[in-house]
Amino acid sequence: MVPLALLYVAHFIFVLELFIVRISAETDSSDVSALNVLYKSLNSPSQLAGWKSNGGDPCGKSWKGIACLDASVTEINLSGLGLTGTLGYQLSSLASVTNFDLSKNNLHGDIPYQLPPSSIHINLAGNAFTGGIPYSISEMSGLESLNLANNQLSGQVSDMFSKLPKLSNLDLSFNRFSGNLPQSFGSLKRLKTLYLQNNQFTGSVSSLASLHLDSLNIQNNQFTGWIPDGFKKFNNFQAGGNSWSSSQAPPHYHVYNNNNDDRSSGVFEDKSPVINGLVIGGAIVAVLFFITVLLTLVKKKSSHTVHYIDESDSQGRSFTPLVNHEKAADHVDVLPSSAAVGLKAPSSGRNSSFSSENEFKIKFYSKPPPSERNSSFSENDFKVKFNSKRNTDPITATAMLLVDLQAATGGFSTTRFVGKGSIGCVYKAKYADGKVLAVKKVDSTSLDFMEVISDISKLHHLNISELVGFCSEPGYNLLVYEYERNGSLHDFLHLSDDYSKPLTWETRVRIALGTARAVEYLHEVCSPCIIHKNIKSANILLDVELNPHLSDCGLADFFQDTSRTLGAGYQPPEYNGAPSDYTMKSDVYCFGVVMLELLTGRKPFDSSKPRAEQCLVRWVRPQLHDIDALAQLVDPALHGLYPPKALSRFADVISLCVQSEPEFRPPMSEVVQALVLCVQRSSISKKLGGESSASRRSDESDHYYYG
Repeated sequence: MVPLALLYVAHFIFVLELFIVRISAETDSSDVSALNVLYKSLNSPSQLAGWKSNGGDPCGKSWKGIACLDASVTEINLSGLGLTGTLGYQLSSLASVTNFDLSKNNLHGDIPYQLPPSSIHINLAGNAFTGGIPYSISEMSGLESLNLANNQLSGQVSDMFSKLPKLSNLDLSFNRFSGNLPQSFGSLKRLKTLYLQNNQFTGSVSSLASLHLDSLNIQNNQFTGWIPDGFKKFNNFQAGGNSWSSSQAPPHYHVYNNNNDDRSSGVFEDKSPVINGLVIGGAIVAVLFFITVLLTLVKKKSSHTVHYIDESDSQGRSFTPLVNHEKAADHVDVLPSSAAVGLKAPSSGRNSSFSSENEFKIKFYSKPPPSERNSSFSENDFKVKFNSKRNTDPITATAMLLVDLQAATGGFSTTRFVGKGSIGCVYKAKYADGKVLAVKKVDSTSLDFMEVISDISKLHHLNISELVGFCSEPGYNLLVYEYERNGSLHDFLHLSDDYSKPLTWETRVRIALGTARAVEYLHEVCSPCIIHKNIKSANILLDVELNPHLSDCGLADFFQDTSRTLGAGYQPPEYNGAPSDYTMKSDVYCFGVVMLELLTGRKPFDSSKPRAEQCLVRWVRPQLHDIDALAQLVDPALHGLYPPKALSRFADVISLCVQSEPEFRPPMSEVVQALVLCVQRSSISKKLGGESSASRRSDESDHYYYG
């Protein structure tokens, strides 16, 4: 009987083990969903054995290229499988993936903004990716290697590397990157290999001088200046194909090298010229400082007689230095009401060093957060800052004095009145040197103004109106933004005169995409998420290149009545007046209404129209899937110059956004993906013959655009 009992026990243990194995094989649902989306984005390839477009058990059924630990996917290795398509939009759900390798395929499109957040190794080399480096990489503190070589990535590399202490291998070679190297390269103390060859980088390589590299390749770029002597210590160093200076380097140029006082190697030359230079430089600075003080005293004496800041007084001025989170504690003092928490009080009230809109080119990839430095920054630097990121640093907006803002706005005169917004009036602030700002007077005093400033000053996205300054003095709460010279989308669509140039189809889709990316950032990148509650065409501002900037972000707490704030035609069906009625999906609805304005050129509500056509959503929604009816809805100002299939796809996105049931509206990340396709296809159409002939293309061509 004893052996039989032991047999039963053994059988029970065996069954129990099978049960445990089966339970552990049930993959985490968020991982399954993300892989389903990835599979569909890769065009459901047959070479991915076991993969499904819906459901499945990647860990239990051993999907090709997938490795797991317990019920979580930890590795995705699909290198060299001839895959096509894109990477989808749900990779951020793969929270346990540490190795992400889809190199040597035929993937295209932008690299998704969100990649697996716990990645240690990322390899996307040997594809056809376009756009820039996604800013989410800057948050991967455990990242050790990043390989994006042999793609079609372009633009300036954002300053996003300061929080990657473990990065040891970085390969950006054989792309189309341009501009100067980011200063944060210098913070990569563990970096051993850096490959930047065959790009279009310009400027000096001084940001690399302090690195201890084993291998550095900077061949075939457009670098200038001199090669630091410290580079000669690298085991493998290649620098041909650049425009290096043939003259002798300045005496001080060899000082910054690997922080090693290696005199025998000749790296550190005689420092006496440097010391003499510092003495002379110090004397010059002292003289200039004395002259500046005298000029300041003279100008203060006469400042009460002028309405605008004198141009000579503003020359050379810069913003109060930004401070990083590591040194913020040194600056958190009890300051006057006109100064920001986390900032030193400005030495002068005139903080007017803002660059004009035509000093930089706007692109669709994101921009980096404020450079973590303790020196003031130039006007041009201010325009090139910030990628999509909401950080936790102290306030970065500049504290400004009421007297200076009053002077710049002519005492908030009616001649400087721009319009009345949701929370107060907006005025144009003009300076003698040509700088123009927008100053918003906040009517409400019920909220902690400095707390609001702290929140909105952390919002940094290329398509969001940036808060650049503020003032909080008795009786005045002021927000200062850059002034967008083309006004609002509402004005451009609905108030333009007969001589105005109408928005082209390509520009309309581009405005929709930029705005969608701003809302996606608020909803899905910011933590905690931010519901805008005031998305409308009047709050989408257009710069000189007609790129959109969503305003009033982070100001929802000021809105007492969302229905009154939004105005007729924008109210989501689910909103009945209670704050809890308005959700992120309500923002999606309002964005859909803006897209309808772009499509039709009509106002959301127009009492001058026949009764059945007054409410734009109610009138258009049933016709969005009717090709013939859709052609009649298009803004006449387009004169039929649009790709028909692009129009249909654009209408499909609108239809999803303005559905009556909130749960059926897509998240903004899906809206962005759909609009990216519209932009790409509109661009293809333009390249194949221009917008002037796009509406007359054959069905065969349209099939080529949209597959």
